[in-house]
Amino acid sequence: MSIGKGHERLVYYLYLIRRNRLFILGMVIVGCLTIAAILSPWIAPYPGDLTGNLDLKMKLKSPSGDHLMGTDVLGRDVLTRVMYGGRNSLTAGLGVVILSLCIGTPLGLIAGYFKGWSDEVIMRTADGFISFPPLLLPMIMGAAFGTGLTVNMVALGLSWWPAYVRLIRAQVLVVREQLFVAAAKSMGVKDRMIILRHILPNIMGPILVNSSLDMGYAILASASLSFIGIGARPPTAEWGLMIAESRAYFLDYWWSVTFPGLTIFIAVIGFSLLGDGLRDILDPKVR
Repeated sequence: MSIGKGHERLVYYLYLIRRNRLFILGMVIVGCLTIAAILSPWIAPYPGDLTGNLDLKMKLKSPSGDHLMGTDVLGRDVLTRVMYGGRNSLTAGLGVVILSLCIGTPLGLIAGYFKGWSDEVIMRTADGFISFPPLLLPMIMGAAFGTGLTVNMVALGLSWWPAYVRLIRAQVLVVREQLFVAAAKSMGVKDRMIILRHILPNIMGPILVNSSLDMGYAILASASLSFIGIGARPPTAEWGLMIAESRAYFLDYWWSVTFPGLTIFIAVIGFSLLGDGLRDILDPKVR
């Protein structure tokens, strides 16, 4: 019986996915960017441009059959660096979201389930972090520990976890009042097991949706830090750093900035469509 119900549920979700064309478009965009990033060392047209090869005779060449996105100020193929830069940009976005979840999920579960003094301490701490401007903490950490993608990810993750605490706490406050939680308590089930087996699985939908939406914004925030000199360092291929290196030539050599910027735009749109689609599929109220 359980196998049959599981199969029916899978068929139902596949039906919802087929109906949601924007979600499919988001999956295609994210899938293409991910595949291009993973396979970039093997499918990039000029892999030598990632290991320090310079050809100043080819600098700032316009898009052509040999260089579909043109070349940058050091003669490196823009398409190659955009593809490989996806590795760093997508990794940075994923790292920010995972770190935010690792901090925000347990704290949100504790605050929402136990309430009382633990709720006050956690939420007031979260309010303190929220009071920081979004890019101020990354700038402070960059000045203290040096620049780099790892510092970038940690700093942004420490800036973003309060949003997950608030989201998860709000969901837990609703679920903890349900009858199945009261039944588990009456049977003597420990609080830790109630949280892990009964509450957490029932709030995964909003968490997944918010994580998908945040991936695009995390990529954008990481690129912004690289643009102002706090994130990735040359000669690393990263979308924000590519824009920063070529911004002085933008008016005369538009392709050196346009294609990395367009890639960031497409990535943000793709993850936004993916998150909106997940919300439509997982939230029964929206359905």
